[in-house]
Amino acid sequence: MNGDPFGGHPDGRDRARRRGQGELEAQVLAALHHSPGPVTAAWVQDHLGGDLAYTTVMTILSRLHAKKAVTRERVGRSYVWTPAADEAGLAALRMRRVLDSESDRDAVLASFVSALSAQDEQLLRSLLERATGGPGASESSGA
Repeated sequence: MNGDPFGGHPDGRDRARRRGQGELEAQVLAALHHSPGPVTAAWVQDHLGGDLAYTTVMTILSRLHAKKAVTRERVGRSYVWTPAADEAGLAALRMRRVLDSESDRDAVLASFVSALSAQDEQLLRSLLERATGGPGASESSGA
């Protein structure tokens, strides 16, 4: 070991502290959901503790905007940001993006559905029935 407290690898220090893009997106969305209204990227940076660079916060906000998870409005020379989707909505956007990127959509959906727990399968059935007005659509499914 070279005395590096993060495992002795030359780049271990950076990797030990680096958060994944999904984690950062979730943190930024959570901050926006706790905001008093539309806020600046600097507000988000401060709310997250200031350990992220302003440019990193702007990159995450821009990615969330491209995914339609946040909206922005120009105020003066900068933008103010508002969440357009909650964390569940962001996860759904990611799932759709993955599904859209696959060439065999049927196989991906079939594999996904076959791996669901019985409880999740029943929830999915209830949601689909409600969305399509199928049997039980007006019943309370408890979901």
